[in-house]
Amino acid sequence: MDADPAVADSDTADTETPRPATYYHLARAVLYREYLIFVRYPANAIGGIVIALFFFGVLLYGGRIVAGQALADSLEGIIVGYFLWTLSVGAYSSVSNDLGSELQWGTLERHITTPFGFAPVALLKGAAKVVRTFLTSAIVLAVMLLLSGTTLRLDPITILVVAGLAITSVLGLGFAAGGITVLYKRIGNWLNLLQFGFIVLISAPVLDAPWTRALPLAHGSALLQRAMVDGVRLWEFGLGELAVLLAVALGYLLGGYVVFHYATRRARRLGVLGDY
Repeated sequence: MDADPAVADSDTADTETPRPATYYHLARAVLYREYLIFVRYPANAIGGIVIALFFFGVLLYGGRIVAGQALADSLEGIIVGYFLWTLSVGAYSSVSNDLGSELQWGTLERHITTPFGFAPVALLKGAAKVVRTFLTSAIVLAVMLLLSGTTLRLDPITILVVAGLAITSVLGLGFAAGGITVLYKRIGNWLNLLQFGFIVLISAPVLDAPWTRALPLAHGSALLQRAMVDGVRLWEFGLGELAVLLAVALGYLLGGYVVFHYATRRARRLGVLGDY
């Protein structure tokens, strides 16, 4: 007995009906994109690691010649600070530089036409780059410890939580910088200048000037120093200290999102969103 053609067509239509994509699919897609970029362009990824290690080598061996014992006494803190700086630069540039590249390539409009919206796509792409930055910075940290002969207390959970929240505030700054890049296009010199300002934030005197805890990276750097140098675990920090770290991270991320939203909306009104 032959099957009813109407029923067959109905079954085919049901199987071919596309299901709406979810944020899980978006997150998986951007993570897979970062993996492909790393695999297909390994020379660029390895080059970033080599450059980071080159500057650390200059700092280490040049500092030993100039400062001698003074550098040796503070070497552990320098390594932790440099590790956090590499993470911060990666988190900051993950949004600002990526949007600048999308503008030059002429592919920025694809972000706008997605059903998720412009900001969520940019944020998840930034988060995916932060994951890759954690992996490359971990390699840099391991080589730094090997070159300097230094040992640190490396509790993975504590480092991931404290460093992750610390660079979340920087991700907010990158979000704001990305929105300004969409609006004003070529501002790369100003964006690169801010990366060196992270050094000042990481070395801020939190104990002597408590108000610096409200700055991005400052409080997180102090906690990371205690975790990696003194061996303080996550659950050994005071609840107030962790609350401040979380509030600063979310505050700057929300502020960066607001700047990004209004900057891109103004770019749409002016008709310069996809121009370069």
